[in-house]
Amino acid sequence: MAYNEELVLRIRDALKLFPEDFTEKKMFGGLSFLFTSKMTVGVINNDLVVRVPPEKMESELTKPVTRPMNFTGKPMKEFVFVNQDGFRDEEQLLYWIELGLEHAKSKINK
Repeated sequence: MAYNEELVLRIRDALKLFPEDFTEKKMFGGLSFLFTSKMTVGVINNDLVVRVPPEKMESELTKPVTRPMNFTGKPMKEFVFVNQDGFRDEEQLLYWIELGLEHAKSKINK
């Protein structure tokens, strides 16, 4: 699979606003951004992939820009795809990054 290089560049720029250190890793045929080895967000094709805290999954999936991440016929736990309408501006993109970072921080030391 390929991934949207423009979106990757936007994420890299947005991550400069955060005091945390992020790393990059190829995952799921795309590119992911990790905090303390925990995935936050990523890019697969033209979609943003976001790790979502479990208590927020239901509400996030009600948004018309999201859908469950599904590779095998079964949705992956705590992952959503966000289509391009969900991150058209930087404020929207930052929302998803913050959500993914919230998930990663909740998994530290667990």
